[in-house]
Amino acid sequence: MKDVSLKIERDKAVILDVVRRFGPVSRVGIHDLTKLRPGTISKLVRELLRDHKLLEVGPSDNPTGRKQVLLRLNQNSGSIVAVEFGDDEITAVVFDLEANVKGQLIEPANLAEGVDGLVNQLLRSAEAVMSQAGVDPRTLMGVGLADPGLIDSRGVISVASSTIEFWKAVPLRQIFESRFHVPVLLESNTRARAVAERMRGAGRMADDMLYLEYDAGIGISIFAGGRLLRGASECAGELGHTHVLDGGPPCKCGNFGCLEAVIGGNALAERARRAVLEGGRSMVLDLAGGKPDKITGWQVLMAAAQGDKMSSVIMTEVEEYLGQALASAVSLFNPGVVVIDSRLGQVDGFLEQIARIVRNLVLPQLSESLEFRYSELGVEAGALGAALLIMERYFEIPTIRLPKFMTEQEKPVTRRRLRDRGALTVSQRQRE
Repeated sequence: MKDVSLKIERDKAVILDVVRRFGPVSRVGIHDLTKLRPGTISKLVRELLRDHKLLEVGPSDNPTGRKQVLLRLNQNSGSIVAVEFGDDEITAVVFDLEANVKGQLIEPANLAEGVDGLVNQLLRSAEAVMSQAGVDPRTLMGVGLADPGLIDSRGVISVASSTIEFWKAVPLRQIFESRFHVPVLLESNTRARAVAERMRGAGRMADDMLYLEYDAGIGISIFAGGRLLRGASECAGELGHTHVLDGGPPCKCGNFGCLEAVIGGNALAERARRAVLEGGRSMVLDLAGGKPDKITGWQVLMAAAQGDKMSSVIMTEVEEYLGQALASAVSLFNPGVVVIDSRLGQVDGFLEQIARIVRNLVLPQLSESLEFRYSELGVEAGALGAALLIMERYFEIPTIRLPKFMTEQEKPVTRRRLRDRGALTVSQRQRE
């Protein structure tokens, strides 16, 4: 009976995933895509309609044959809350099951009260955005968290952040699971934004893609064959901590001359601040209200965009160092698309200059079809990516374990059959 129950749940998951990806789709269309028996499809679709997980949306447009009733996912049958945070602000968003925004809240991050204060603010923001969107807590399917630092290999603990010094060894997933009693996914905000850009933004579902995040820190996310590379300890993509300058400035990681320490947002602010204090003239001081200690890296970008000479010189060095670092990443991973943080687009011609440097430094075979694009999503990108990852888990098809007595010769044949029926999980299909 247990095996029968597992098969039913698996087949339901197959139908839900097919409708989510290809809907509106008819029962006949589901059969064509899954090869499940028509009788099984009819029975399970009735149950899914009864449980309000699917909706009938009218007949198909078929002028030459019998019109079929189309099915689509009931996007309001559940909700997902996603929270992205950093050293400046917190963004909390409620999504339906098609990743449409139902409610959004943005507020400054409270760092004055340390770990407890920030954790309590994150919990309150999630609850507040649910209340704002009128979400029944019983319909909550999961919570996604986009964290500003490193997370552990199990996605349980926020290990450390280079922008929030006190944020160390925080069991954030456990804290949220205890409060909301639903599955919680913890991901780095760079990877979360990369997932969103690949699935809903500039990546256009590219199988091989690099996403560059630029702020006080600098990181990349890497997709290879459609798979997000994480590394043995969840640290893949720490581009900002690659060594680029002998005798360079100290980095928060303890080394000297890291890319982040040379051209990260804080490094730009420090360089402009030092130049102004030494008597240099720059529009960046006006943008900072005449206070050198208030200069930020983003103000340097803004001043360069308006033609400020000193800021433009600084940004030329940013282009050179960043272009060289990206060229190394392109040589290592051979992406088809490089998506660059659109905030860097404030400087005219920045993307073209980066592309020129990379093409000059890599093999022609690596650059002949390589595309460079700016990111397209806004402040909700990190939250959206975390929500999309939760959805992938929610709609994941349950694993079918092969019998222990099956021979090695039989296993590949059986796996092909399961794959063709859509009965392998996402991670299993990637291994195929």
